[in-house]
Amino acid sequence: MKVFVTGGTGFVGGEVLKQLLEAGHQVRALVRKGSEAKLKAREAVEIHHGDATDPRTLDDAMAGCDAVIHLVGIIREFPHKGITFNRLHTEATRHVVEAAHDQGVKRYLHMSANGTRSDAATDYHQTKWEAERIVRDSGLDWTIFRPSLIFGKGSDFVNTLGEMVRKFPMVPVIGDGNYRMSPVAVQDVAGSFVKALQLEGTIGQTYHCCGSQELTYNDVLDSFGQALGKTKVPKLHHPVFLMKPVVKMLEAIPQ
Repeated sequence: MKVFVTGGTGFVGGEVLKQLLEAGHQVRALVRKGSEAKLKAREAVEIHHGDATDPRTLDDAMAGCDAVIHLVGIIREFPHKGITFNRLHTEATRHVVEAAHDQGVKRYLHMSANGTRSDAATDYHQTKWEAERIVRDSGLDWTIFRPSLIFGKGSDFVNTLGEMVRKFPMVPVIGDGNYRMSPVAVQDVAGSFVKALQLEGTIGQTYHCCGSQELTYNDVLDSFGQALGKTKVPKLHHPVFLMKPVVKMLEAIPQ
């Protein structure tokens, strides 16, 4: 198959590209000009310059492709740079879905996130839910994946948590921190996308991608602390409505 991939320069995207090529697929990646060096195996990947947030750059981007894998997403907003959950999750998804529909690409695989639901408390999950709604209403042969915390070399989320545990005197935690997650390897997430491409039974399905071990968020932070040589990770628990100041702190951490 010839597969059009967005987010190919990212953490999960690099592994998806690798596994697509290993499986014998042809790949065309959407890449912003100047970001080509971030693309793994770029010699084997056809590049289409563009941006999922700008629908004009998607004209004919998917011509000749059999499927789309949409991976674009962020874990932190930088509003002063125009990087917001609504723009990168919801609007970008709308643009890619419309382009696929207009260019006759029927098969569509989408990256969402575990915890996404209609009554989600955070903007991150609310915009992920709205993106899912766009996908479900698209008329495409869609499959949605909702990964838990993805770990592996180069993970922004893992690196951010590591920096917080290392640098902050107290690590901010939304709520009581006892909500559970099942960290999953990036190789397994990418493999799920690649395998689902040609499995008709996955069309119209939403899958939670989780690892074999279940941990609370507090456990995850303590595991980071142990890896960094700390005997204890002090935690500052906040209700969701008090987390805006914490978000500002996170935005100060360099990308």
